[in-house]
Amino acid sequence: MSAVRRPVAAGHFYPADPGELAALVDRLFGDAHEPALPAGELRALVVPHAGYRYSGAVAAAGFVAIAAGMPDLRVALLGPSHFAPIQGPAITEADVWETPLGSVPVDRALRAAALEAGAVAHEGPHGNDHALEVELPFLQRRAGRGLRIVPIAIGSGGGTAELLAALASRALIVVSSDLSHYHEEPVAQRLDLRTAQSVIARDDAAVGDFDACGVHALRALLRHARRECWTGTLLDLRTSADAGGDRGQVVGYAAFAFTAAD
Repeated sequence: MSAVRRPVAAGHFYPADPGELAALVDRLFGDAHEPALPAGELRALVVPHAGYRYSGAVAAAGFVAIAAGMPDLRVALLGPSHFAPIQGPAITEADVWETPLGSVPVDRALRAAALEAGAVAHEGPHGNDHALEVELPFLQRRAGRGLRIVPIAIGSGGGTAELLAALASRALIVVSSDLSHYHEEPVAQRLDLRTAQSVIARDDAAVGDFDACGVHALRALLRHARRECWTGTLLDLRTSADAGGDRGQVVGYAAFAFTAAD
């Protein structure tokens, strides 16, 4: 019997009702503008993972870069472990991840490649974490029925560079990360603009530990993008205050796309 990872963020970070969730995601996509990206293949996205009320518009600005209805899309989801400290990459042990919109299979070939590259199978970081789950409804509404994923939590240890080298030619890389946390709005805007400029420049050394909550996956992506000569494009940059949050303690959100020249 397949192991199923049930949704834990439904009803909290996004609606639990399937119809309401689908309508919300579709509306966010409808409000987003398809980006004018440099010529070439889309290879990676960086998107936020807060509640849709706050970061949904920014996430949609990233995911809209995926061609609508793209068949047989394979996605490697990388993000932080908020509650379980880990060293290096930890891949889900589940065979299927569920959201209110249905089931998304974990791709066996991608999982095998990740394990061969040094990831460990460990469900602990995934069980109660929202960071990767909240990206799935966007993928489900954007991609075709052939969507397959491999969810991987990234810790502070090594191994992520090898993981990306093994997966980047097989899947779209999606890094789930918010930016600065709990600064006053002007400070957050200044910090996040600096981080955005570092991401576009693929300068992983300029991204500090507290500049992004998915910093380990983000830095690894920037190193890989620099090595492969991928081009980074900023798609959106906002804070939680833009969605009506407290201006004294804001969280930053950004969406980026990375493309490889033909």
